[in-house]
Amino acid sequence: MSIFDKVYNTLVVEGNELTAKQMANFFGTTPATIVASIADLRNSGNAVYANRKTNSKGVTRTFYRVGTPTKAVVAAGYKALRQARAVA
Repeated sequence: MSIFDKVYNTLVVEGNELTAKQMANFFGTTPATIVASIADLRNSGNAVYANRKTNSKGVTRTFYRVGTPTKAVVAAGYKALRQARAVA
């Protein structure tokens, strides 16, 4: 199974919220590879959110999760598609 498939299953299918470092350690790869897979997930139409959380020691980490986009985000996407078609 590819790293993309593993990230997809973890975020989309299982609904987990994890950092890139956590996923990289779990899958035996680098955080950069995980971030690239997350970009691919976004490009394939998944709403992947990056939520920053600060713990009690003041350390801020970015957690990734998949969610439902707001109406405004969907509307902006459709508007961009219409504009791209008008240019082409």
